[in-house]
Amino acid sequence: MSRYAIEVANVSMKFNLAQERVDNLKEYFIKRIKGKINYDEFYALRNITFNIEKGDSFALVGSNGSGKSRMLKIIAGVLKPTCGTVKTYGSIAPLIELGAGFDMDLTGRENIFLNGAILGYSRKLMLENYDEIIDFAELKAFEDVPAKNYSSGMVARLGFSIATIVKPEILIVDEILSVGDYAFQEKCHKRMVKMMSGGTTVVLVSHSSDDVKRICKHGIWINKGKLMWAGTADEVCAAYLGE
Repeated sequence: MSRYAIEVANVSMKFNLAQERVDNLKEYFIKRIKGKINYDEFYALRNITFNIEKGDSFALVGSNGSGKSRMLKIIAGVLKPTCGTVKTYGSIAPLIELGAGFDMDLTGRENIFLNGAILGYSRKLMLENYDEIIDFAELKAFEDVPAKNYSSGMVARLGFSIATIVKPEILIVDEILSVGDYAFQEKCHKRMVKMMSGGTTVVLVSHSSDDVKRICKHGIWINKGKLMWAGTADEVCAAYLGE
């Protein structure tokens, strides 16, 4: 059995970008049939390799557009790499995009069961934990309000509460927690620390070096799709910030 929760080997993701402007779909298909559309290759990620040990807390840091969130989506299985492999060992709870897995026309109550089903949780489990989910998300007064009327912070609170109601083996968290207020961020931090003490592997993307150093033990710095540094959270943040 592997000592790692996640193994990433030589992962690259390539896109073909059209060199010329096409004004409508009809023009695009005509030019494509005639072979008149030329493409530039763009690598969002290039030859990324790293491993995350079970029970570790691991950060992906980098500037906007560096490729860190794309790498997170590949680990979560949302995207497939152009080449390379990603192996994960254990159940994954992904918190990647604000509102992902929610129907904004449904109420908070309805979205709890919908999102739980998407994560593979049974209706019975969600019923048993419903009150705790609502209480943790601080949405008791809004449980029957359509999610489209929620603030971004309310959506983030509900998503985090649902994803962590059952201890996953791997928790993947993107920047979405940054939309919550300080008090809720502290609640999330305490819950993640408790989960890590129970063996959950946490993978975090954050722009906040303070959060990275407080939550994570190790990490990598990705810049323009390339792995620039790997090491402890302090070392990675120092390299990223040029310290």
